Amino acid sequence: MNAPLKIGIAGLGTVGSSVFRLLEEHAALLSSRAQRPVAVTAVSARNKGKDRGIHLGNVKWHDNPVALADDKDVDVVVELMGGAEGAAFDLIARALENNKQVVTANKALLALRGGEVLALLKKSRGGISYEAAVAGGIPIIKGLREGLAANKIRAVYGILNGTCNFILSEMSSTGRDFSDVLKEAQAKGYAEADPSFDVDGIDAGHKLAILAGLAFGCVPDFSAVQTKGIRNITPLDIEFAEELGYRIKLLGIARQTEKGIEQSMEPCLVPKSSPIAHVEGALNAVYADGDYVGKILMMGAGAGGKPTASAVVADIIDVARGRTLPLLGLAPDQASALKPANISERIGSYFLRLIVLDQPGVIADVSAILRDCHVSLESVLQRGRSPGQPVPVILTSHETPEGDMLKAVGLIGKLKSVVEPPHLMRIETFGSG
Repeated sequence: MNAPLKIGIAGLGTVGSSVFRLLEEHAALLSSRAQRPVAVTAVSARNKGKDRGIHLGNVKWHDNPVALADDKDVDVVVELMGGAEGAAFDLIARALENNKQVVTANKALLALRGGEVLALLKKSRGGISYEAAVAGGIPIIKGLREGLAANKIRAVYGILNGTCNFILSEMSSTGRDFSDVLKEAQAKGYAEADPSFDVDGIDAGHKLAILAGLAFGCVPDFSAVQTKGIRNITPLDIEFAEELGYRIKLLGIARQTEKGIEQSMEPCLVPKSSPIAHVEGALNAVYADGDYVGKILMMGAGAGGKPTASAVVADIIDVARGRTLPLLGLAPDQASALKPANISERIGSYFLRLIVLDQPGVIADVSAILRDCHVSLESVLQRGRSPGQPVPVILTSHETPEGDMLKAVGLIGKLKSVVEPPHLMRIETFGSG
């Protein structure tokens, strides 16, 4: 059997500790699959004395994580600290400078500094594996980079944040409001004390930027992702969506068009007949649409210590086998600059929730604005009558350019009879059937 592969882990939080534990518990199995022993030889974390439920007595401790990259007893640097700045980037840069292999779960770094990472790779004999950066235990990176390598990818889309999917699933099944379900998500450990990163779509947007870069051979660029969160979703939205035959999901969409690449992370209505509409709880699901294979769906746990550790260790096994691939499936100098499409030209159908005063002429005023903005209505829903009082009105549109719809919504929001800001969501049907 070949010489042991020596691992240095930076970051011993939930994921890092799970990776350490997995490498120990499955040592014999992993050695057999990797055709060489795989052992942790060094670690680094913030608090040396913290009880993590793992035994660190036989490994070297580095107070400075960047020291792992210079450690001669470390062949592979596993970066699990997170964040696009500071020690995480410095560690990866130093490891590549030393021609070492890096395994990371750091989605923010790849989404925000992908161009810098590619520049480092051009000068290095090392490489970066990052299966754990997107969708936890779902092997979507391997699927795109290897299984679908023969295909021209037309689109990738899916549910990329378990926290948001849990919240929307609970709102749908119980009728509770966002703030109430968010508290439950925090109590269950699905959401942080400050949930902004999740519920505002930032975490999932980072993942989408990485998927788009891999799918379309371009430098990941989070700044090109149109990002909206789920804070403004109400039980009323969910109820009317159900009546219309839809469910609401925070959906990431990256699509290749003649005018460039569309990227958005936003709550959308999807048909109840679509498999993705039935992905519930904290699960993730990712579709890839290839010109030869058609649509494929991968679904599973998108976060958590064990699923993410599974993805990290799968990358380590590939390194142990001597089997590593370029970051985006092609040489670093072949990655193109992202050409974003103008999102205002995107064509789609829309769901618009209005709270208006129940008085004569309101719908006529709204309809006139939509007409003048070249937006054609498909349906109007209103329940009951409350003369002079605020009532909900739900409108759905036929396909129209997004810019026209946004212009109309801006004008509708200025009407005196509209008492709350209008709430707009896209209707996406490509996952149905």
